[in-house]
Amino acid sequence: MVEYITRDTLRRNAGTLNEQVSIVRKAQARSPQGSTFLSHSTKDADILPGVIAILERHGAVVYVDKKDESLPPTTSRETATILKNRIRQSRKFLLLTTMNSKDSRWMPWELGLADGYKTPANTAIFPSVDTAADHRWAEREYLGIYDRVVFGKFEGHPTPVFMVYNQEKNVATELSAWLNA
Repeated sequence: MVEYITRDTLRRNAGTLNEQVSIVRKAQARSPQGSTFLSHSTKDADILPGVIAILERHGAVVYVDKKDESLPPTTSRETATILKNRIRQSRKFLLLTTMNSKDSRWMPWELGLADGYKTPANTAIFPSVDTAADHRWAEREYLGIYDRVVFGKFEGHPTPVFMVYNQEKNVATELSAWLNA
């Protein structure tokens, strides 16, 4: 059985406040070239360090645009052009989806770009829920066509692991293998 990762789990994986600041600072300072582009809502700043920490423990080099110094101070056409190129340069694309995602103007656009630039094997969503039983919002509309990062039992592993799950085919790839493929 697979489960979506809860916000509490992500907060616990983030480490100390100093570690959280360091994790995010490194992710926003690195080049997107060959990285994992992590699209997210600014309203999810509290869980962003935990997501980055989990991905990096599994071999990802995460890029976030939160405070990329090359971006203009206010969003503009130039911002869109730069982000478009960043997504194209990245190797993998993950969309951190939460209840806040539905309010973002940028996230659906970034996912659409990734869908066009990347193969389905290099694009996934990373759902985070308030409770493990809350699946409704993460499975709506177009989000349902993408593989998703989940936690659960994986063949050959005695304990649950993070994996990228294809719900339609009911198959999964261990997260570290997906990130390094």
